[in-house]
Amino acid sequence: MGSRGRVTLQTIAREVGLSKYAVSRSLAGKSGVSEETRALIRETAQRLGYTRPAGQGAAGEVAVVFHDLDAVNSELYMQVQNGVQREAHRLGMTLRLRWTHNQGQLEELARACDGLILVGPHDREAVAAASATGVPIVRFGWVDPLEQADQVTGTDHEAGQAVIEYLAGLGHRSIVYVYGTPGFRGRQERYYGAREIAERYSDVALHVMQFDEQNGFATAYQALKHRGIRPTAFFCAHDGLALTVVSELLGQGYRIPDDVSVVGFGDFSPATQISPALTTVRMEGQECGAVGLRLLLERIENPRLPGMPARRIMIASRIIERRSAGPCKVAVSLDVADA
Repeated sequence: MGSRGRVTLQTIAREVGLSKYAVSRSLAGKSGVSEETRALIRETAQRLGYTRPAGQGAAGEVAVVFHDLDAVNSELYMQVQNGVQREAHRLGMTLRLRWTHNQGQLEELARACDGLILVGPHDREAVAAASATGVPIVRFGWVDPLEQADQVTGTDHEAGQAVIEYLAGLGHRSIVYVYGTPGFRGRQERYYGAREIAERYSDVALHVMQFDEQNGFATAYQALKHRGIRPTAFFCAHDGLALTVVSELLGQGYRIPDDVSVVGFGDFSPATQISPALTTVRMEGQECGAVGLRLLLERIENPRLPGMPARRIMIASRIIERRSAGPCKVAVSLDVADA
């Protein structure tokens, strides 16, 4: 492996298959690695002839901070948490987990840690205060256009595109996009993607339905029918909305998917707990969490230099076909409009 003077933390990290962060903490006697991992790293360092440079410090802790007032995405955030923790276990490190939207607490965590993963809609002022400390930050959530922030995200726009392609391929020509309560950025992006594909077909009509998610579907659906709209498919911006749509349609005597198809978004636990089971778009929350941690550790070990661009990493979703969507009863050939 080379002479004693050339053996570095990265040399040891490659040898044991862990991060330089885990190696540094272990050799410094800090918490955050298991005793088994600590023993392996120390044995490997001794075998390779590693000597610690004078004055070299150890890496600090990493914190994952969830916005504590975002109940809509709670199951997705649990997936992200599982992904981060699974990757941390693989690397032999532990994490700080916090739930807050408080700017002062966020800034305090930034000063106490070597890096932060921010999950959810943290406001600009809080993010700016944490960023001003100089620690690397990776965001899982929406950022401003061209904001110089590292971000791991899903593929909302593409998902909207893919669902309309999927439904059009099944022969559906009158499709409703179910917003529910407006104002959520992800739901808007899915709609923009869906509209983009629908506009390519001269015979596909995409309608929008917004309503109070507690008890507004029946009224909104009746308003559509009064306008002469008879949809054969519903694309719901969230699995929770899809469950409402399925329940209401079944209650009105519709057969799913014989009379109408329903597609959700998220692939959360209720998707397989209803009948028919829900065709939906799976958000890869665990993979987002794992990738976010790897990106953060890379930024800790190799900080961004002035002028270096931020990174956007997108984790592709996928359509999960179950029983709530099927071919339209009236077969219609695809008619793609000229670009």
